[in-house]
Amino acid sequence: MNREKGRPEVEAGAGGVRLDVFLDVACIYPTRSQAKEACEGGKVDLNGASAKPHRIVRPGDTLQVTVPGRRRTLVVKAVAERHVPKSEARTLYEETTPEPTPEQREAQRLERLLAPRRDAGAGRLSRREREERGRLRGY
Repeated sequence: MNREKGRPEVEAGAGGVRLDVFLDVACIYPTRSQAKEACEGGKVDLNGASAKPHRIVRPGDTLQVTVPGRRRTLVVKAVAERHVPKSEARTLYEETTPEPTPEQREAQRLERLLAPRRDAGAGRLSRREREERGRLRGY
């Protein structure tokens, strides 16, 4: 029993892992720290309730995740504590997000067309340009 809260402690070895670890290993967010920030910012719901990064995720749980540009609904099929190849990471969950409407697809297409572009032979992006691109993508 957890003495502070009066509820049983759940061990990750009992078939689950931390939410921020799962989001990183399953390649939903690029890094664990970004997954943690998303959880703390209210962008991740676990089984219909806002979830903190230390919550335990088990197979069968439902996640609603806001990633830059859209809201995804995922059903956890399996968990892994360590990084796996990206092809295996995609098998850890099943995406149940409905397809975007034709209007949403057209809006995304127009957004891509109007986005600023860089010349192909312009060389490597500077640090400032990389940070600006990350801000535009929502990271």
